[in-house]
Amino acid sequence: MKQIKDFNFSGKKAIIRVDFNVPLNDSFEVSDDTRIRAALATINWILSKGGSVILMSHLGRPKSNEDAFSLRHILPTLSKLLGRDVLFSKDCIGEETVKSASSLKAGQVLLLENLRYYKEEEKGDVDFAKKLASLADVYVNDAFGTAHRAHSSTAVIAQFFPDDKMFGLLMEKEIGGIERVLNNSKKPVTAVIGGAKVSSKIGILENLLPKIDHLIIGGGMTFTFVKALGGKVGNSLVEDDFLAMAKEIIEKAKEQNVSILLPVDSVIADRFSNDAITKIKDTNDIPDGWMGLDIGPKAIENARKVLLESKTILFNGPMGVFEMSSFERGTRQVAEAICEATSKGAFSLVGGGDSVAAINEFNMQDRVSYVSTGGGAMLESLEGKILPGIQAILD
Repeated sequence: MKQIKDFNFSGKKAIIRVDFNVPLNDSFEVSDDTRIRAALATINWILSKGGSVILMSHLGRPKSNEDAFSLRHILPTLSKLLGRDVLFSKDCIGEETVKSASSLKAGQVLLLENLRYYKEEEKGDVDFAKKLASLADVYVNDAFGTAHRAHSSTAVIAQFFPDDKMFGLLMEKEIGGIERVLNNSKKPVTAVIGGAKVSSKIGILENLLPKIDHLIIGGGMTFTFVKALGGKVGNSLVEDDFLAMAKEIIEKAKEQNVSILLPVDSVIADRFSNDAITKIKDTNDIPDGWMGLDIGPKAIENARKVLLESKTILFNGPMGVFEMSSFERGTRQVAEAICEATSKGAFSLVGGGDSVAAINEFNMQDRVSYVSTGGGAMLESLEGKILPGIQAILD
């Protein structure tokens, strides 16, 4: 497999699949440029080596060609971040686009219109992929956030570049981070798994158990485990269909000598509201009419002890309803402990939408080792699946 840093880009046109699916405000301005900034290293590397760059991405879920989903809205932000004018093609295939691409000079950047204006993109259409491929000499996939989709631009296109396809620098980092947790980890390894539902984390838990030493559980999924063990959880969120599965995970953890930390105490509330009445209660003894919405002080302290002794940490999912200030303490304190462990030499990977949102909200993104840009892609990687966008480059 070719590495981007070893490839000679001089005089070559590189078509890069980026993930510019960014939020826009009411004036169609980029309101969070994280994903664009994440792609800059790859773009600048190719330009610095004498290449030109064609960028392709999707934006949102357009039904037809609605202007609200046009990638031209991100041009001002992209140009500013790159420090150069970016050319724009009003289509991603077709005569005009071919003309724009073929007249591209070294050091120039061309952004194509939204790939999802064509239904063929999501269908993984080969002809559509071939048209995109015809625009360039080399294919670079730097869109980890869409690597779990077998779309034309993320997987199918690679076959038209048998010898000239590679991962971008962001993609290399993403794959490297997951590798460090799953296969090349320093022990002890701790996984902090939170979020609302056990059902969405079963694949991850089953894949992680043979590779970790400690599992810290938080968030709404706690109460399915606690109820499975015979605890009283009041009106807390429970997935009754998954009680047997929760019990099975606890058994498997025992067999593999993984210590499971369920929160011993919880912040409980009389309703799901930021101004609810709250108290601290043992997690397995929550009265009827009350619900657990965050982990309690003892649970925080227990998690902290384990985290500070860990050498590899995965943080996937919050400890409570951190979006409400009354129930953010658990997530904030656990994140703080992860940052502290990182400063002492641990490798910490934060991934999955809500944990990334929490780390960003607490301004801790620079204090952990790596924050993943891909939600669904990250989850499927942690489940041990080989993603189509990654496989296409490896093949």
